Amino acid sequence: MTLLDVVHHDGYTIALPPTHPFPMRKFAELRALLDGGPYRFHAAPEATRAQLEAVHDAAYLDALAGNGVGEREQRRSGFALTPEIFARCRLETGGTCRTVELALAAGLACNAAGGTHHAHRDFASGYCLLNDLAVAVHHARTLGVRRVMIVDCDVHQGDGTARLLADDPDAFTVSVHCAENFPARKAASDRDIALPSGTGDDAYLQALESELPALLDRVRPELVLYDAGVDVHADDRLGHLRLGDDGLSRRDACVIGAVRGRGIPLAGVIGGGYDRDVLLLAARHARLFRAAADYLAAGAGAKAGAM
Repeated sequence: MTLLDVVHHDGYTIALPPTHPFPMRKFAELRALLDGGPYRFHAAPEATRAQLEAVHDAAYLDALAGNGVGEREQRRSGFALTPEIFARCRLETGGTCRTVELALAAGLACNAAGGTHHAHRDFASGYCLLNDLAVAVHHARTLGVRRVMIVDCDVHQGDGTARLLADDPDAFTVSVHCAENFPARKAASDRDIALPSGTGDDAYLQALESELPALLDRVRPELVLYDAGVDVHADDRLGHLRLGDDGLSRRDACVIGAVRGRGIPLAGVIGGGYDRDVLLLAARHARLFRAAADYLAAGAGAKAGAM
């Protein structure tokens, strides 16, 4: 049986106040759902200071490490910016870098966290302290990869990623998001596919299928980072799109098939998801891993049938 490489760390889950709106427990619940499945687990390393400084301001990193971020900036982040949550986010970012390594080796791998696309060079925003996607692009460069495409299907535009990579001619950012949603001030991705509130499964898939293959053929990336946010789901409290469970699976299969069908390595991250029912939320995130595992199984089956 072909196993999907999955990066995880128990440190992805830390304690938050009981009334905090961020569903931190989803990472532990996701791991529990994946246990026993067709997955090979790898521990996430902590991102190094050098990896982070490729993207983030040194003074900002010092403030995060030393609990020196001001109250206004903390409110913008959505968290109390303690050294403990900084360490957690370093694990998450290191996990995405490790996922890139595994994807380059095997063609397909996923991080059971990641997608912190609102983090900017010197400030946190929207539950994002460190931009793991931008850091992973720079990490891929140390591995000999030049052209990288980010396919961001979170319901919110990847504004931090777009701005951090705006001057990088070999990084191509694609954001498929709800137009009437956070952030209020959008950045300019290399390709923004802004969908109206209420877009459902069929219209969403039509927009994705009409754009993604041509973009892949034009850009010809050597690696794709895929942010599979599930806040596009109809029941998510922070999203305004109307995808159902089947729509999530169809979206993930569409992206994975388009990328891997062209022989391009794909590193997936889970992105946003904010349902108050954490078990339902974890099950939505698990669809990415099932879609990736199904793609691998179909490929292994095709090879076996050709023998």
